[in-house]
Amino acid sequence: MSTATVTPSADDIANLRKDYKLAALGKRDLAADPITQFRKWLDEAIHARLPEPTAMNLATVNAHGRPSGRIVLLKGLDERGFVFYTNYESRKGRELAASPYAALTFHWVELERQVRIEGAVEKVSAEESDAYYASRPLASRLGAHASPQSEPIASREALLLKVAAVTARYGALPGGPPRPAHWGGYRVLPERVEFWQGRRSRLHDRLVYMKQFGGWHIERLAP
Repeated sequence: MSTATVTPSADDIANLRKDYKLAALGKRDLAADPITQFRKWLDEAIHARLPEPTAMNLATVNAHGRPSGRIVLLKGLDERGFVFYTNYESRKGRELAASPYAALTFHWVELERQVRIEGAVEKVSAEESDAYYASRPLASRLGAHASPQSEPIASREALLLKVAAVTARYGALPGGPPRPAHWGGYRVLPERVEFWQGRRSRLHDRLVYMKQFGGWHIERLAP
């Protein structure tokens, strides 16, 4: 009699399960503030050689309260908050202009961990945006000029023609192209940060930092 394991198909997704068992998380394991704790977990994700340890889902809402989400990359982190860069005229840029609050989610599936961050959003300084823009590869800097992010385009060929035009205009300049005014950074100012560690039988560990009276209060949440 065959003992081969049958893998569920896409039509049987209700039976796809994994029991988490790598680690546990208690209050005694946490740093006093969420930024320090996040740095610890991010370092562990980097040292574990995860494919995209800085990838995070960014959730925003429009003026009518309708949400949207997309994956962006964390490009800065300090005591003030979490920084990413984008086109200010993109869909997320327009939504942040209408409602300057956001939620970030990191999912390090190989470590059975998740971090959720919620807070107000502000633009970073022009100096910060200039410095990060100058650090990018030349092709990425040219692309920021060429791409009308989130807008309909006729074809990929039309986009490549715009890239070619921008390259002809800026590509030979000493130092490359200047940062376009419509492109720069945002900082999410954390007000609530939850650390999630997967546990057996879906009895996960959830510890949340909430900003109160200028400090941080930590609570355990039911899974």
